[in-house]
Amino acid sequence: MKDHSERDLLRELFPDTAREEYGDGPTERTTLGLYPVPDGRLALVQGDQLAELEPLERAGKAAFMCDLCQVTRSRDEVNVYRVGVAARRYLYLTLCTNTPACQQRAGAARLSALADRVFPIEHA
Repeated sequence: MKDHSERDLLRELFPDTAREEYGDGPTERTTLGLYPVPDGRLALVQGDQLAELEPLERAGKAAFMCDLCQVTRSRDEVNVYRVGVAARRYLYLTLCTNTPACQQRAGAARLSALADRVFPIEHA
């Protein structure tokens, strides 16, 4: 489990209160992670940027390598996601179905590298 300071939690959950208590300065570290969303999507968060990764239907039986932890997995252990990065332009990612374990294997550097491939998202 990640350690979060009181300041980080206030900034995330109660931004107005955090501004009153600590001012407008940046937090000690930015939010970075993959978070499951109830409808099967994943949310990739880096600081104040958010990308929704939409799962695609499973097809085929070939093994895939996870783009995050870079471990080769069977088709049942990996999902293929797409994220819109610009108008009519998508990036396709393969990620382990067990997201927390995958992030732990990958570490912060690989997660940051994955986020750098996705962000910034260009809106048309």
